[in-house]
Amino acid sequence: MAVATPQPETLSGNARRRTRERAVHIIVAAAALTSILISFGIVGSLLYRAIEFMIGLANPGAVDLAEAREGISFANLWSDKWAPRFFDFDIKTLLVGSIVVTIVAMAVAAPIGLGSAIYLSEYANERVRRIVKPILEVLAGIPSVVLGFFALRWIAPNVVGNVFDGADGQSLLAAGLGVGLLTIPLMASISEDAMRSVPHALRMASAGLGARKRTTTLSVVLPAAISGLVAAGIVATSRAIGETMVVFLAAGASGNSALFTVNPLERGSTMTAAMASQASGTDGTISELGFGSLFFVGFVLFVITLTLNLIADRFVRRVREVY
Repeated sequence: MAVATPQPETLSGNARRRTRERAVHIIVAAAALTSILISFGIVGSLLYRAIEFMIGLANPGAVDLAEAREGISFANLWSDKWAPRFFDFDIKTLLVGSIVVTIVAMAVAAPIGLGSAIYLSEYANERVRRIVKPILEVLAGIPSVVLGFFALRWIAPNVVGNVFDGADGQSLLAAGLGVGLLTIPLMASISEDAMRSVPHALRMASAGLGARKRTTTLSVVLPAAISGLVAAGIVATSRAIGETMVVFLAAGASGNSALFTVNPLERGSTMTAAMASQASGTDGTISELGFGSLFFVGFVLFVITLTLNLIADRFVRRVREVY
């Protein structure tokens, strides 16, 4: 008995269904395109205003300055303090402050977060994991302003003030510790997911060769999950660099100016805290040039985070193991 061959129009489905599929395709494509356009719009706005700020430094008369003074130049980008009210836009003050806070934060978040991930992935039973992991992730749901007040009112006087004699309560160290607490759940969650994705057969093979649990974890699981662990570290680092409220409250230099310092026990500021301070008007910025520095700092921050993510992506692609 001959079997009828389906015609192309039969395989294409109902016309009404095809219309719905096309409508869904258009809606989803429009959503994707909108997100891309928004991203390009944000970057373009930052770049445009950053270039405008640089032109203003080179030629103060090119922008509307209510109190322009002679001598403004690119040298103002490399002085010894960040004080937009006095036309001092020393970017390295904010850059070094951000680096100090990030190093302190990752010194807290990396070992605690990775240790938590190892315990949840390799040692905790399913019942304990269901209890401990949500409790750990509750920390990620705490608003950053709450952790900022915690760093200001408890970490600064009780940790920094007591451990380091004569240290001022507000400091880059206090801010870094607060940011570290904020970053722990992110580091732990991504690391744990990376370790859990390692095939269980590798663990069984290691145990079959007589390896102990510790040896299996350190010599098999961690190397197999290295791409995910590096990605977790980069994401946590980007989160620490971009944190605002904790540093704004606890670093101590979110007022009129911030002096250049590499000492974590001293007051300082970061790029995000300086932007928040300036945008809120607490630093007394009165010029269009000072307002333009917001976009310049934002663009520098964008370039830093983009570079970190590109490096992480390249490294992950190189070392990723596919099972």
